[in-house]
Amino acid sequence: MDVSDSQEKPSWYLEPFEGESASHYFGRFRRQPEVNMSSAASLSRLAKMGPVLFKWEHFYFNPPPKRMEIEAIAKLISLDMEKLEAMLPPPGEHVVHRSTRLCATCYREAPYHRMMWQFQSVAGCEKHRLRLLSRCPGCSTKIPLPNEWEAGACKQCGMKFRSMMKRQKPYQ
Repeated sequence: MDVSDSQEKPSWYLEPFEGESASHYFGRFRRQPEVNMSSAASLSRLAKMGPVLFKWEHFYFNPPPKRMEIEAIAKLISLDMEKLEAMLPPPGEHVVHRSTRLCATCYREAPYHRMMWQFQSVAGCEKHRLRLLSRCPGCSTKIPLPNEWEAGACKQCGMKFRSMMKRQKPYQ
């Protein structure tokens, strides 16, 4: 990865999806052939930021990300700071970090993890009025971290995330 100060985006630039979580984004970013980094630690070391990306990929935001961390990572990957900040929880928003949450119906429409699904204040998908899943309905295995969602399926039984929508319960 060679970062330049030119206006043109580098070949490994990756545009984030609307509302995408940092965990999902950095998993996608690191799997690109031009980047090909197996761990968040490798990318954090390049930014000279310690385990910051590991924490973000695991939804550990306590203490909240520091401005200098966000700036360093944004500069390293040639991403506008505002776009990176949009992938992190807003100040004061607590996140669920013990399990990954998923609206399979949203995922079927656009296959990526939304940061808002991890907010403790969110009990279900407002758009589809369905409860969020934290376990595979096929085998009860925890949904993997979004940075690992290359296949879009349960790691244990192989059930596709998009097919899990049939098992989502209504949310009031």
